Amino acid sequence: MKKKSLSVKRIKSKNLNFKKILKDKKILEIYRIFEKNFKNLNYSNKIAISISGGPDSMALCFLLSCFKYKNDKNIKLFFYLVDHGLREESYKEAQLVKKHLNFQNIHLKILKWVGKKPVSNIQSLARQKRYELIFNKCIKSNIKNIITAHHQDDLYETFFSRLLRGSGTEGLSSFFENEKKFIIKGKTLKLIRPLLSLNKEKLIYVSKKVFNFYLEDPSNDMEKFQRVKIRKLIYSLKDQGLDFKKLQLTLKNLSSTNKAINHIVDKNITENVIYSKNKYLINSNFFSLSDEIVFRSLSKLLKNISQRNYPPRGKKIMNLINEFANKDHFKATLGGTIIEKIHNSVVVIKEKTKKR
Repeated sequence: MKKKSLSVKRIKSKNLNFKKILKDKKILEIYRIFEKNFKNLNYSNKIAISISGGPDSMALCFLLSCFKYKNDKNIKLFFYLVDHGLREESYKEAQLVKKHLNFQNIHLKILKWVGKKPVSNIQSLARQKRYELIFNKCIKSNIKNIITAHHQDDLYETFFSRLLRGSGTEGLSSFFENEKKFIIKGKTLKLIRPLLSLNKEKLIYVSKKVFNFYLEDPSNDMEKFQRVKIRKLIYSLKDQGLDFKKLQLTLKNLSSTNKAINHIVDKNITENVIYSKNKYLINSNFFSLSDEIVFRSLSKLLKNISQRNYPPRGKKIMNLINEFANKDHFKATLGGTIIEKIHNSVVVIKEKTKKR
């Protein structure tokens, strides 16, 4: 990664001077937006923060530390950086970020990815591993909330990425939500994204003014990654007059539509699924609604029964629904569940985990 201001002198650590920093009108404006967003979220007294060393996560370090100083001194902040070990420079970079944060009495814990590294689909697998390491650390430390530095630019990039993949309203709008729940090893963890209304330009300003330091990911310029191509597409659309306020309104409308659909999905599951003797009995009315409602209802039901973080792939769900429509009797396993159709009823049970 490229480094911004790498001259790290050995000085005694010191607390951030929040009063002095907030005299900068632009930083004060940014902080007030963050403060308003964060106050509207439900957070616990122990919070984990995912750090990369980039300008967005460095800014997040300051904003959360400032929030604690001004609003809630009882919250405990735990800062984690995952060293993926995918590049030779990653160890030194992680230590550099730790040093800069320690200077401001922000104590960073580095988590290392140990083991064989992938040679393809690197960004996706690295992201999965990052969450895995941080989630496991949170479970051990009884931390229920994880905060990431996803910002407005990430929101737009994700929207266009999913649009090009042909995602429906759920995929297009899900990233718009500030909170997302995960179930890991029987524990519920909540991922919080309080920076979605702030763009990267503002976060870079904060990082420069507060820390005079951040890292730049070299992959941001590599066009072999789809996200980089989409980022450049967005810049091009911006030059052509793309109105981000209208795009924001589109995302808000999609999110509202998605919530309405989810309400119908929950009602369908509540009214047409019976739990008895460790079995879920689905009656024929469950499948009488529109294709989208049936698809989402079955996806959510299988996800809940299996207690996995994600439902089975959409194509497999569609194939299963077709089997229901065309066969009176069949049995299948999917996404950690066992499904059997007997005439007009469907029975689903959780698949037993094989002991190793």
